[in-house]
Amino acid sequence: MKSYWFDNESGDQREDHDSFRPVDTEYLSKLGVLYYHCPSIDAVNAIAVERSYKHRDEVVISPEKMGAVYEEKVKMFFSEHLHEDEEIRYILDGEGFFDVRSVNDEWVRIRLKKGDLIILPAGIYHRFTTDSNNVHFTSPTSSRMLMQLM
Repeated sequence: MKSYWFDNESGDQREDHDSFRPVDTEYLSKLGVLYYHCPSIDAVNAIAVERSYKHRDEVVISPEKMGAVYEEKVKMFFSEHLHEDEEIRYILDGEGFFDVRSVNDEWVRIRLKKGDLIILPAGIYHRFTTDSNNVHFTSPTSSRMLMQLM
């Protein structure tokens, strides 16, 4: 995981947009964003039990798996939004970015890769995009989240 202030430069959303101004996990936790590195699914399972998650979904975001709707879905995920419940994502393969709004209304970009798990609190404005290589993630979440991703 790597987190930093989004550079707000124009260009493809799937690029790094790294301002070279790092953001540490302490700041992320003040926003309510929790990060874990989980080298195995057993670590994910332990977090799911600890936090009483009952449902899971698995999403593969790639042109091969999504076909003609791929570009539309990637743009939809990148639209700023929030949820009434936590959003939890564990990266099974690939890399992607979650952007979250700071207390000063700036974007913090969080680059996640295989083995990274992120928990976004309810009510935080965020958006998601793949990197240029796409991503495969799973989520130990509520059924509400499962429906939002379909």
